[in-house]
Amino acid sequence: MKYRNLIVVSRLLSAVFRLYYMPIVGFVALFTFTSLRLLPWFYKLTVLCMVYVFTIFLPRLCILVWRKLNGWGLIQLRVREYRAVPYILFILSYLAFLVLMFRLHMPRYICGILVSALLIQMVCVTVNVWWKISMHSAGAGGVIGALLAYSFLFDFNPVGWLCAMILIAGAVGSARMLLRQHSLEQIIVGTLVGVICGFAGIILL
Repeated sequence: MKYRNLIVVSRLLSAVFRLYYMPIVGFVALFTFTSLRLLPWFYKLTVLCMVYVFTIFLPRLCILVWRKLNGWGLIQLRVREYRAVPYILFILSYLAFLVLMFRLHMPRYICGILVSALLIQMVCVTVNVWWKISMHSAGAGGVIGALLAYSFLFDFNPVGWLCAMILIAGAVGSARMLLRQHSLEQIIVGTLVGVICGFAGIILL
């Protein structure tokens, strides 16, 4: 019974902490915990709706259409050779949104969230050609890296939030191993990729 409960919790963590949720989580955090919370609600809701459409709804809709055209189910997408197209669709949607954000003259430290997520996806897609890497752990690591970057930009103490995110990243990695989706090495490499890309995407933009 305890093992079954662990499996249920692991599946829940895997469903909630996905890489493509990283941008909307980042924007919600910015609009909640920084001076951007003073912006009008209409503006914030508009931006969040745009983030949802371009980073979650649109790419998943394209993947669904692509699956239907090929007559595939979800099982086929678990095969590494068939994952390239879904990843490319996500990357193209992210790039389109990034161009739109620049056209709207949004601050670079806000665009950095999308740049970080885009970097993580591109690195993970490239590495997955030769070796499987945990994108769940990369997403969790990306939040850690982004948090570090914003602590430099906004000059605040991130220790409490860092501890919470490291615990969450550990839980996500443990869940992926418990579900036998990744090895410890794949979890560690994925987390490191996420931390580096999450930090660089915001600091270097």
